[in-house]
Amino acid sequence: MINRVILVGRLTKDINLTQTKSNISVGLFTLAVNRQYSKDKEHRDADFISCIAWRKAAEILAQYTHKGSRIGIDGRIQTRNYEDKNGQRVYVTEVVVDNFELLDSKSEQATTSTPVAQAQTTTQAQPAQQAPDPFAGGGDTIDISDDDLPF
Repeated sequence: MINRVILVGRLTKDINLTQTKSNISVGLFTLAVNRQYSKDKEHRDADFISCIAWRKAAEILAQYTHKGSRIGIDGRIQTRNYEDKNGQRVYVTEVVVDNFELLDSKSEQATTSTPVAQAQTTTQAQPAQQAPDPFAGGGDTIDISDDDLPF
């Protein structure tokens, strides 16, 4: 059996970092992931996928990302359930993050003081090697306001 998920997308809002009763960090976030283009290129669809990160990974994600940050995650799908205030059983399906990588460009990182990082929930964060920027050399930066983002 295989339960493996790899996603690249953008955060729909800042990560919600909380602590459990036993002081374990947990970060909840939604990742907007574009679907492949169909033949009709004017209609671009996205999936909004609930994710959860634990411990050091949650802390690093909350510290170095913000709404619109592009990240890659590697994890597994999990379904959990709980009883809400009205006594109804609620089921939640989410991706549990095992590894992640911050994918914003160097200029985007400089504006938020974000180092390129990779973290595993079981180990400390380690520097990741950044792939060559296909848009480097133009010297111009792309200025995108929050109003232009679809989330």
